[in-house]
Amino acid sequence: MREHIEELLLQSLLHLQRSGVLPEVPEHAVQLERTRSPEHGEFATNLALAHAKQAKKPPRELAQAIVDNLPPSRHVARTEIAGPGFINFFLNPGAFTGVVKEILRAREDYGRLNPDQAESVTVEFVSANPTGPLHVGHGRGAAFGATLSNILAMAGYTTQREYYVNDNGRQMDILAVCVWLRYLELCGEKVAFPENGYRGEYIYDIARVVRSENGDKYRFNGNDVWQGLPGPDSEDREGRIDALIARARELLGEAGYREFFDTALNDILGDIRNDLSDFGVEFDLWFSERELEESGAVQHAIEKLRENGHLYTKDGATWFRASALGDEKDRVVVRENGRTTYFASDIAYFLNKLERGFDRAIYVFGADHHGYVARLRAAAQGLGQDPDRLEIILMQFAVLYRFGEKVQMSTRSGQFITLRELREETGDDAARYFYIMRSHDQHLDFDLDLAKSRSNENPVYYIQYAHARICSVFRNLLQMDLTHNEAIGEAALDVLTEEHEINLIRELSRFPETVDATARKRAPHQMAHYLHAVATQLHAYYNAHQFLVEDENLRNARLNLIQATRIVLQSGLGLLGVSAPEEM
Repeated sequence: MREHIEELLLQSLLHLQRSGVLPEVPEHAVQLERTRSPEHGEFATNLALAHAKQAKKPPRELAQAIVDNLPPSRHVARTEIAGPGFINFFLNPGAFTGVVKEILRAREDYGRLNPDQAESVTVEFVSANPTGPLHVGHGRGAAFGATLSNILAMAGYTTQREYYVNDNGRQMDILAVCVWLRYLELCGEKVAFPENGYRGEYIYDIARVVRSENGDKYRFNGNDVWQGLPGPDSEDREGRIDALIARARELLGEAGYREFFDTALNDILGDIRNDLSDFGVEFDLWFSERELEESGAVQHAIEKLRENGHLYTKDGATWFRASALGDEKDRVVVRENGRTTYFASDIAYFLNKLERGFDRAIYVFGADHHGYVARLRAAAQGLGQDPDRLEIILMQFAVLYRFGEKVQMSTRSGQFITLRELREETGDDAARYFYIMRSHDQHLDFDLDLAKSRSNENPVYYIQYAHARICSVFRNLLQMDLTHNEAIGEAALDVLTEEHEINLIRELSRFPETVDATARKRAPHQMAHYLHAVATQLHAYYNAHQFLVEDENLRNARLNLIQATRIVLQSGLGLLGVSAPEEM
């Protein structure tokens, strides 16, 4: 219906252009909005105010000219010029009942959009370092990224879901050496474990795997390991752990070191894959940082920057002149020892995405990555690419509350709640919904007690219960030896004149534009709020009216309406990664 009225307005503007009232009709000239109250109609436009200066007419006079030149429509009951020049549209009842027909004919494709120039996008999300299990903070990015990807695909975008595996670099080296130290403990050696190492119980679990396969093969006595290294009381904690990494490489050799490195990587990455899959989060590609470097992609990106004149040498290192392109400072891409930096890999990864043919690269990062926005946009310009093809969405932090008290967590010390533990406590449906029910740029207070409750105060329960209620009506229909005849219901839709019926249909009609808006604004929380609004209208309708009435026409028309509601609820919940149970 929105598109129909937009077309009416466009035709009116073109007629005014041909008659000389408007000198031109700009592309995307029509802006139509839902009204906040049915008293002002269903839709409103500010076209007259926007083009009054161009037409050299008062806004209300131009509004009247637009209305006078609207093509006739059986869906529009009347128009009204309001305020300084807004045009409000009031619809005929048939325009509402047509929504029910449309939903029942399209079924699960209702709301699916096909933009004329749909972009191909790659959405990278989670991408947690494989140095430990996913925790509750990762869960918010996982739920957001998966839901956004679902909505983008529904809105007609060609969408790829991608996880960047940080399987190279210092953090992975720290992980490997921590596993080796725990392995030495299991072999009976006394170990002064670094305070800034990974301390969770899972490190022992990985060390046990290495020992079960290799016995004491990689055991060295204390003198060999610790001689000449800074002691546990050293103030240079980072220097101490770097020295431990170097000693591990020396004693173990490359093959032995890779044994600890790869065992840790494969174990943790496998756990992450399983955890996300069980959470309903799937990826089309798990992209390896190590392969990025080994393929020559990092050097390829550095050469691009060099060709474009954005690199210089200082103190033996190679620098990217990022400050000239909007970043706060210049960045090292090759250290004085010849090794490339993490940032060099980030640049190469972005270029790789574009060279794979994507129109846009969307990154879902934690709020602590805010510095990446300017530096990656600078990198895009340095590569000769449009920085608008890069989009970074920053997720604010999620804080757990139990019994009204904040749950304390610390990742490096191993004192944290894993995503798996959260899912086991609340269930996947509640976790998925609660993670995305607030805008990504707002802090999320995750109320564990509310998420577990089976009451109308729990929003996901409230929505799922609306779906289950509809299913119960159809079960009762069978128990009464009655059938649902959609054809009779469609022919009789004009009997749906009750306020609750019109309100529910009005809400259902908003589903396609909600898909469009949530995709364009990257705002999955709007879909969560929309489904809650649909559930509210359904519950009000259910409480006020009987569906299985004697009148065959009215019964089937009402069944058509709630069946359409069921389709929308199921589709919307599916976009959120939440199930639509038939019984509760």
